[in-house]
Amino acid sequence: MNQEPFTLRKHTLGQLLDATIAAHPNADAIVYVDRNVRQTWAEFGTAVDDLAKGLMALGVEPGEKIAIWATNVPHWVTTMFAAARIGAVLLTVNTSYREHELEYLLQHSQCENLFVIEGNRDHGFVQTLGAVVPELTTSQPGNVQSKTFPHLKRVIFLGEDPHQGMLGLSEVMAAGAAIPQADYLARQQAVKPTDVVNMQYTSGTTGFPKGVMLSHINIVNNGYWIGLMQRFSPADRLCIPVPLFHCFGCVLGVMAAVNHGVTMVILETFNPVQVLTAVEAERCTALYGVPTMFLSVLEHRSFPKYDVSSLRTGIMAGSVCPEPLMRRVVETLNMREVTITYGLTEASPGITMTHAHEEFHRRVGTVGRVLPGIEAKVVLPGTLEEAPRGTPGEIVCRGYNVMQGYLNMPEATAAAVTPDGWLHSGDLGTMDEEGYVVITGRIKDMIIRGGENVYPREIEEFLSSMPGVFDVQVVGVPSRVYGEEVGAFIILQPGASIGPDDVRKFCRGKIAWHKVPRHVALVEAFPMTASGKIQKYKLREMAGELFPDAMKGKR
Repeated sequence: MNQEPFTLRKHTLGQLLDATIAAHPNADAIVYVDRNVRQTWAEFGTAVDDLAKGLMALGVEPGEKIAIWATNVPHWVTTMFAAARIGAVLLTVNTSYREHELEYLLQHSQCENLFVIEGNRDHGFVQTLGAVVPELTTSQPGNVQSKTFPHLKRVIFLGEDPHQGMLGLSEVMAAGAAIPQADYLARQQAVKPTDVVNMQYTSGTTGFPKGVMLSHINIVNNGYWIGLMQRFSPADRLCIPVPLFHCFGCVLGVMAAVNHGVTMVILETFNPVQVLTAVEAERCTALYGVPTMFLSVLEHRSFPKYDVSSLRTGIMAGSVCPEPLMRRVVETLNMREVTITYGLTEASPGITMTHAHEEFHRRVGTVGRVLPGIEAKVVLPGTLEEAPRGTPGEIVCRGYNVMQGYLNMPEATAAAVTPDGWLHSGDLGTMDEEGYVVITGRIKDMIIRGGENVYPREIEEFLSSMPGVFDVQVVGVPSRVYGEEVGAFIILQPGASIGPDDVRKFCRGKIAWHKVPRHVALVEAFPMTASGKIQKYKLREMAGELFPDAMKGKR
């Protein structure tokens, strides 16, 4: 496999976008098939500039956070680059968040600006925001006055007819006309490649979400190599049905595309028929997804009606990629050069990746080799001593891709990144003599449900607040459909009368739907060691006995 030598790209997102616009001004940049939205790179650049200047006109300062709580709507990517142009930090918000998580994020990040849509499916974002920030309805647009969130200044509505207390997107973009071009250029020139540009909240070993701070250098370079491993060029058209609030969407997707001039065919939310429609209509050459997405596309009854012959490559990631499914993706979806990427948000996110031209068994049996510019090794857990090749240990990495740290959490940052730059992944794996990595498990107890990371302690602490609950432990329960589901083992207080449905009802609307326990067991005690530590592995064994239907895919 021929591979170019690594060169660190010391560019800001704005500089990268300028280069792409200059090279391909009239080529398609962004397409939404379902709403006939189509922008060339030049048109996209103009929209970015208008929004960036509009934010300046509102008084957004360098370093301010601009949160975006939205599905993959038009102007999501515009907001990402507009924030970067003026030295602000894009703060991505999980669309599954409810009151509990939104309040934590706004409070912990001290966020100043929030872009929001009406909602998604049965979840009203505006309604939830109103419950968390009740003062919004009595505030002047652009001047939010909240006792709980004193830092929050502006809420901008991504849609028609903004609600009370919110600014409309069109008026923000129009306000930019008042900003002199010289001031706008000076603002851009003050942005440094080492500045933080993106922040995503992810669960970690403490159980509380932490704001992962990523710089321009982090995601510009990771996006470049992610695209190169797929052999991306301006001739490619990438279908992106994965959420933009994840690194999968905004780095593996957007940043890989902008680096290589690839057209982004974006879906607002995942739907197998819309994926197939987009691939056929736009002759997409690449498709991204977690395993469950690919499975739902392949098994949809309408699949035979669509022409997917244009597909060539893409990425399957987010959870374990079963070999039989990979074979179907290659043979039936025509993705003969499909790749797998492994990483974590703290690593921008890619650490290892398979190459589009590698042997099939490498692309289905491993997560590839370390990406250029990154060091990685498998170490004996609890040390930085490299394990013998083929021996399981913790995967650690070092390089340009390691995060700047966790926002306002120096102790957590120090626990994750060593003084000499090694990032602990918390994942167990092996590396063979040729450098190919296989993931074998997780040191941490993270549950991965259909590509969504769920940390048990966060749910445990939430359920502990439920009346009648004495103690609770949460573990992952194997699932044929999602890989893992959330299982809760609960000890009740004396005299309490609570059933599994009561637990789920207590959770709904308060925590993200993917965190609501699918399985609930009421027990009298937890298995423990002699020293009093709870044995979670035994709870997982018990779950297999108590919930045998989980692996049968029964709903």
